[in-house]
Amino acid sequence: MIFENHQIAYPNVVSKYYNFVPEEIELAIKDFDEILERHGYHSNGTLFFSIISDPTDEIMTAELFLSIKESNFHIDSEEQMYFRSYFNVKPMIMTRVMEDFDSVSQVKYWELMDYMKRHGMKQRTPIFVEFQMNHQGDSYVEMSVGI
Repeated sequence: MIFENHQIAYPNVVSKYYNFVPEEIELAIKDFDEILERHGYHSNGTLFFSIISDPTDEIMTAELFLSIKESNFHIDSEEQMYFRSYFNVKPMIMTRVMEDFDSVSQVKYWELMDYMKRHGMKQRTPIFVEFQMNHQGDSYVEMSVGI
């Protein structure tokens, strides 16, 4: 199912670009988190990423985003990181992946693309992937795209 009128909105967001094979996304996330920890920044637990490359490419280019507790950000190092005091993308359409993200995500990606085409919408952002958790503690993923 596709939901309209979705948005992504978070304060104090740091981001960094990564290239990796999709199976190694956890390594990129760990590296990103370790860089922030090493420089004294604290995550508020909100992690999401945008898929910059074609999702069928062998090597994925993605921008990882992490909301931090601090309202100021500066790193004096070779790391190329970006800070936004407020990150907001809207309007968007969104779908959820409740289980087996690796196999279902490609299907959901094409559902979003097909929905845009059938409804005369234009893609204005890359695909965003947000890790979520419901009140029972079950994890799921929201895939969305700005229109």
